[in-house]
Amino acid sequence: MNRREVLRGMLAAGGAFALGACGTAAPLGAGTGGNARLTGGRVSVRWLGGGVVELATPDYKQIAYGDAWFWNNAGWSRFSVQKPPEYATSEGFAKYVAAKNPEAVLVLLTHDHGDHMGDYFETLKVLNAAGVPVMTAGQSDLMRKGLVPDFKNAGLEPAKIVVNNGSGVNFGGTARHGGMTVRLVPAVHSTFAGFPAAGFMLDIGGTRVYISGDTDLFGDMKMLGERYQPNLAAVCVGGGPNTMGPEEAARACQWLGVSHAIPVHYAHNALVKGSEAGEEFRRAMAQIAPQVQVAVMKPGETRLMQT
Repeated sequence: MNRREVLRGMLAAGGAFALGACGTAAPLGAGTGGNARLTGGRVSVRWLGGGVVELATPDYKQIAYGDAWFWNNAGWSRFSVQKPPEYATSEGFAKYVAAKNPEAVLVLLTHDHGDHMGDYFETLKVLNAAGVPVMTAGQSDLMRKGLVPDFKNAGLEPAKIVVNNGSGVNFGGTARHGGMTVRLVPAVHSTFAGFPAAGFMLDIGGTRVYISGDTDLFGDMKMLGERYQPNLAAVCVGGGPNTMGPEEAARACQWLGVSHAIPVHYAHNALVKGSEAGEEFRRAMAQIAPQVQVAVMKPGETRLMQT
């Protein structure tokens, strides 16, 4: 056997070894981004129009908001639903939240577009003034640099109201407030100021919730599902010029491996799908991943999800 044949044999053996190692490597699942899949959880979900959701433990001692666009939210009229007093004004909102006597309130900001942060600073300001134990989380550069002047203009000190002593949370990072844990995950979307758009994995009430923010379908959702093993997805389905539509959202939920899904981010402006998008998502999910339970809601409606 000549030298070239020997080298060829060594390369083949090395390749086989590498492939074997890949085949036997431990999967990303349990423990790689937040422990094994949670079971036996219960979380109250209220859709507030557009891409905004209220998530709470059944006793409302832990409350989280996926984005902050409440009294200016235009996502109610196409459902012919009148906005309730607690979401019609900042004063009504602060009174509503304070009356729950929560132990912790967490406002999660996915990105800086108006239909996600249109009422963000006023939300934090009125909750803080009402004595509510509120904190906010968002991508760290946005929190530490991009929004600092806005926090100060609102009379808010970032070190006191932004998680992790004002530094926010970056991709792969973790923040905690009260009984809630949150991790930042990528989203494929643009922003006004150029800081990364994001989604969240939120642990609340024994349930892990994926909050998509605005995003397209992207292949790493498979990895996010394997790594974080979420139970429930609040996922954008509006389509149009800015985000994925119902079919892509259903595929995202399949890749994420969730058992429950709630369609959001539709019927709030003329560029996105109307109120029919929720049922389109339900039909797409029945075709793509029929085991996933879909809750199609109207703005203001609340569902208790058990996972």
